[in-house]
Amino acid sequence: MCTSSRSARLARSTDVPRVRCLVRALVGTVAGALIAIGLVLSGAQAQVAGSPDAALERLLDAAREGMPGTCAQADADRLIRILCAKRIRIGVRDYYPLFGTRTGDKREGYEIDVGMAIGRMLGVQVEFVRVNAATRIPLLAEDRIDLVIATMGHNTQRDNQVRFIRPHYYQSETVVVGRRDLPVANMTDLPGRTVCVTVGNGSNAQLVSQGARLMLFDEAGVLPDRLKDGTCSLAAQDDSFFANYFKEPDFSAAFFPKFGFAQVPWGMAVARQGSEQLARAIDLIVQVFHRDGLFIDIARFHRVESAFLQVQQRVWRKPECNVDTGSTNPSCILPPLDAALKPTSFAPEVTAVESWAAKEAGIDLTLPMLKTAPAWSMFQEGVLNSLILIAGALIATFVLAVLFGAAMAARTILVRWPARTVTVVLQSSPIVLTLVIAAAIAHGMFPYSGTVALGAAIAALGLANGCNAGQALAEAVWSLRAEQGTEMARGTAPGVLRGGGLFARALGRSATQIVAFLINAAKGTPIASFIGAPELLSSLTDITSFASGRATTYSLLLVFYTVVVIIVVWLCGKLRIYLENRQARIEAGKVTA
Repeated sequence: MCTSSRSARLARSTDVPRVRCLVRALVGTVAGALIAIGLVLSGAQAQVAGSPDAALERLLDAAREGMPGTCAQADADRLIRILCAKRIRIGVRDYYPLFGTRTGDKREGYEIDVGMAIGRMLGVQVEFVRVNAATRIPLLAEDRIDLVIATMGHNTQRDNQVRFIRPHYYQSETVVVGRRDLPVANMTDLPGRTVCVTVGNGSNAQLVSQGARLMLFDEAGVLPDRLKDGTCSLAAQDDSFFANYFKEPDFSAAFFPKFGFAQVPWGMAVARQGSEQLARAIDLIVQVFHRDGLFIDIARFHRVESAFLQVQQRVWRKPECNVDTGSTNPSCILPPLDAALKPTSFAPEVTAVESWAAKEAGIDLTLPMLKTAPAWSMFQEGVLNSLILIAGALIATFVLAVLFGAAMAARTILVRWPARTVTVVLQSSPIVLTLVIAAAIAHGMFPYSGTVALGAAIAALGLANGCNAGQALAEAVWSLRAEQGTEMARGTAPGVLRGGGLFARALGRSATQIVAFLINAAKGTPIASFIGAPELLSSLTDITSFASGRATTYSLLLVFYTVVVIIVVWLCGKLRIYLENRQARIEAGKVTA
């Protein structure tokens, strides 16, 4: 549409200032944008200079700078050795659903993919090495792996054993799982109950302190099966482990998480010695993974709960954390779980002895039962209870041997045959079954306690060995009676021994067999741990469930029982000599008579 010339002139006259304003606004906007972009770029450049990415690049460049000359140095940091070998050895689990599993040569899981990502960041190949809760720390110390990513909770107790990577890469708590109808709701319901756990689990100490008895397994992967087949009524492990099983309808219908405790962050770890640069590099890599959300992506791919990782991503995107010093900033990192156990007053001396043995003799001597107050207390109680158990088993064996011997030597069949029947049953039953039956009877009569378990073990050991010794005694009685009958028939017997005299001679004649079964009773006492008797083997099992040094610990157990059995053999030898001498005196009196 055309407008009049006047109208056109008016429109042009009013458009000029409007265009000028628009141009000014546009120029101002562009100038402001340029200034803002400059500020952003300068700030970003400053951020890059102090970022974990830049720090990692500088660290790796410095490590590679001296290669290959530094590769042959014996004291080279593990980072340099990894770069030289173009390979990093990472300790991982073989069976921990969602986190690390292995089928043939194929590995998969959250921790496997994290390990592969670390290898890519370092530019090296990854070699995975199987570890479990008991071996992951020793393998680091022995330089058989460079890095552990194996569901290891970071607690203050482990801080003295390995160097943990900060920040942490996951978090979980220990959950106690059992059948839905089992009346367990919290820690106060655990005394006297057996809980299946894995060796080296940091939460084991808390379970033991609450009076729970522990059944140990090397791998967590067997725990669900042991729950299903009834071997375990309760099992304790990370909630992240059981999460996958609770997705199974059959498992979730039968079992339920009773309660949880000891929430702990998981940390990768390297050896404390010779890994300073490696630890620094992994610290920076883990920062980047949190900030960029790689942990979240990997977790979601493997159906791992990612709530903790999402919180960590927000933390590591903060300006004060997204810097090369973020891993040392207390406001950015999580503290380890405070699991430090009170040390004994002589712990420094024990540590000095361990160090001396390692340095001077090359012996890996570890004495955890002497270094912490809870372990020392359990050790002392175990020794005392073992001595009580041994003394009780010896007394019970001897007393029951006399009773069984008298019963089986009785002339009346109403006494003799029931005793023989019981003896045959006991001789045919495995000692473990006798222990279980004795424990079941005792627990049916009395509330569970360590004293009740010890009493049941003493009764079972006394019955198992006393019936055999009693049979030997009865056979000696019948043998003496036969000899006397022969002598009387020949008219050469000066008289008939009755009552105590005959029985005393039989004790002397069967002394060797009785002593053998007394010794057997003493040697068999460690099996009482099977029913929860708190003797030394049971105590050491509990101690080594949350501490290192299994080989040394059980070697000490062997020494203890060797010494005890030697003493028992010596005392039983004295008893045998006494019984035989008494028999000789009786026979001498008979001849005189």
